[in-house]
Amino acid sequence: MQGGPAAAGSRLAARDLTLAYEDRTVVDGLDLSVPDGEVTIVIGPNACGKSTLLRALGRLLKPVRGTVLLDGEELARIPTRTIAKSLGLLPQTPVAPEAITVADLVARGRQPHQRWWQQWSEADERAVADAMARTDTTALAERAVDELSGGQRQRVWIAMALAQETDLLLLDEPTTYLDIAHQVEVLDLVRRLNRERGRTVVAVLHDLNQAARYADHLVAMKAGRIVAQGRPAEVVTADLVREVFGLESVVVPDPVTGSPLVVPGRPWEAGPAAGAQAGSSTAV
Repeated sequence: MQGGPAAAGSRLAARDLTLAYEDRTVVDGLDLSVPDGEVTIVIGPNACGKSTLLRALGRLLKPVRGTVLLDGEELARIPTRTIAKSLGLLPQTPVAPEAITVADLVARGRQPHQRWWQQWSEADERAVADAMARTDTTALAERAVDELSGGQRQRVWIAMALAQETDLLLLDEPTTYLDIAHQVEVLDLVRRLNRERGRTVVAVLHDLNQAARYADHLVAMKAGRIVAQGRPAEVVTADLVREVFGLESVVVPDPVTGSPLVVPGRPWEAGPAAGAQAGSSTAV
């Protein structure tokens, strides 16, 4: 399929995108334009196609139909090295080479910028040092990646993606394995990269409230299709949460940011009859 130019203000776009694993269609006829210079976050229930979409945007998965466009050109037609200079991807479950150190893994993010006559430069050194400092992994430099905790490994992989210094950054569940403090730290880092360095970011998150707090552009998916997209204040409503997640909730303003805050309905409680039955069972 020959693609035309991407929508204005969108270097990365998908047109009539259908994605499948063998004979199982996961994403069907999807259109998406990623706003330049913004943080786009994709939300939705498990197995709705979020990570599959991100894999296609990063050219890890070939479309069954439709196309992904980068700067108006089909991604499939662009040389890999050229893509790697513009587009960085952190997949959901990356695998590190056995016994590789943290410093060596982060340094691999610089490979697209190197040439046979110049394998390493001061610019590479600065990029790696900066990426490790921003992800609080400098002290881990000489440690083997496979000896780290899950949270430490996740920060190291994010450092490698940052070291690549691309204008577009795709992150598939970057807060996985992280405690709440490090989740906020990583998402604040994403916000700073966007605001201070103009990086366009697309991230998949499970936490709806974090997505609403950090996204400029929110994309809600269900069953391989986009149900709604736009500013979080426009997208996140009790009706949408019910439609997409099957959850009754109340949406109120976040007391800190003013962004939508999803409060689930009252937890299940045993009624008098259930309580009596439970008491009777205990006595037996």
